[in-house]
Amino acid sequence: MDMLRSQQIAEAGLTDWRKLAQGLHTRYLVEDFGSGARFVVAVGEAGDAVGHHPRVSMGKGYVDFELVSDDAIYREDDGTEHVVEWVTQQDVDLARRITEIAADHGLDADPASVSELELGLDTARSAAIAPVWAALLTGSAASQGRGTPSDEIREATGRVPNLWFSDAEEHETPRQRFHLEVYVAPEVAGQRIADALAAGGTVVDDSNAPSQTVIADQDGNKGMVCVDVAAAKQD
Repeated sequence: MDMLRSQQIAEAGLTDWRKLAQGLHTRYLVEDFGSGARFVVAVGEAGDAVGHHPRVSMGKGYVDFELVSDDAIYREDDGTEHVVEWVTQQDVDLARRITEIAADHGLDADPASVSELELGLDTARSAAIAPVWAALLTGSAASQGRGTPSDEIREATGRVPNLWFSDAEEHETPRQRFHLEVYVAPEVAGQRIADALAAGGTVVDDSNAPSQTVIADQDGNKGMVCVDVAAAKQD
């Protein structure tokens, strides 16, 4: 199934969901564990009916979902096809069904509270160093390039953050090579940045804002606030 572009996701009008990194994410608020479990069971039955399921995590007062297809098709301009992890129409359809189930259970969505953490590493030798990080982070060589045409490291169950490699020229350490990327809902990005600045951080690069805003702490360590602006429904 073809991957959906950000504009197609925006046009789907999924008000309960936000596109963060590769997938669709949401949070539903529940009164207790029992009500959350019953909700998850209902979602599971809906997933069984179509042969597709979300990733689920539960905690006190909430149930989080991520929808992503591990067999989406990405086509390059020359027609070359890659199987990638990305949002497809089956994710959009199941997201709509989950929203309906949540309404039946009387649950409210809180998509502004969801976020997704990824790791970035600047390197000129991703092919050489990726096997080391695949072994270290996941214990499996199969995680290198999983769901992506690049050397990115992705653990199959999502227990560790994805690690992707940013092309960079060779440089001497101790220049920072690692940085954190925090994907957030568009409506909270400004406040997230403002809070970081109020805590003593500084914006060092906003040339790609609002999609990407690089913030440094007082020691110069950098992190990035990321928003998929194109996938957000425009009013």
